[in-house]
Amino acid sequence: MTKDCVNTRPTAEEQVAILQQQLAHAQKLTALGELASTTTHEFNNVLMTIINYAKMGMRHKDDATRDKSFQKILAAGERAAKITNAVLGVARNRSDSFEPTDLRGIINESLVLLERELRKYRISVESQLASVPPANAIGNQIQQILLNLLINARQAMPDGGQVLIKLEYDSANDMIDLTVRDTGSGIPPDKLRRIFDPFFSTKKGPDTSGKGGTGLGLSACRNIIETHRGRIRVESKVGVGTAFTIKLPTYKKPTVTAPTVRSSSASAASHQPDAA
Repeated sequence: MTKDCVNTRPTAEEQVAILQQQLAHAQKLTALGELASTTTHEFNNVLMTIINYAKMGMRHKDDATRDKSFQKILAAGERAAKITNAVLGVARNRSDSFEPTDLRGIINESLVLLERELRKYRISVESQLASVPPANAIGNQIQQILLNLLINARQAMPDGGQVLIKLEYDSANDMIDLTVRDTGSGIPPDKLRRIFDPFFSTKKGPDTSGKGGTGLGLSACRNIIETHRGRIRVESKVGVGTAFTIKLPTYKKPTVTAPTVRSSSASAASHQPDAA
């Protein structure tokens, strides 16, 4: 084997970096697959509502029944439009660059996408979204984190409960705080210390919705937040619930320094011949 062939082999650090990229890509595909499954079920429900009320309006000729049918069809159509706009919002957030990011928009789109699932498992949602500056973030990655935290919260409340989503501006540190708090079972202290470890999971496997059990979600969340120069904090008490708080930096416009322009008189003077 020639020396050149040996040198082309990636180092151990390069192999780890390649595997991390592949893992991140696989996690994106998993999140997109879960999103497609959720939105497909929701669209199917909307379409069935439209079809059933259209049939009812065709069968009955009285104005009252037809008016009710039109109202139900209109409501279902508006619901479909909200889902479509949320999915398009996810598509717009596919950039891999840091840019000014509207966290309130990402939160609202995520809640639309998970509304059916949260309702199915009897989870109520309270939003306290203050007006905050844009975050300096990669939108699709922050949405991936938020969806992961919301699904984790839902799974921690098998008998129903409440999720609080809070958005605040920390003016002292010029950071934006995003909190997801649930009223679930909580995490024991011995497990709480390890929840950000790769491959560690408090779950035994996927639940009836087919989600959970990989042990990679929170580890990936922390890595993403650290890449954003942010922080993630968790507080939990058994029997009371768990709260995750993400701190992200605000977006700052790049400063542009104007080029120095020399005056024509100074330039001309510099080219004058020395006096004799």
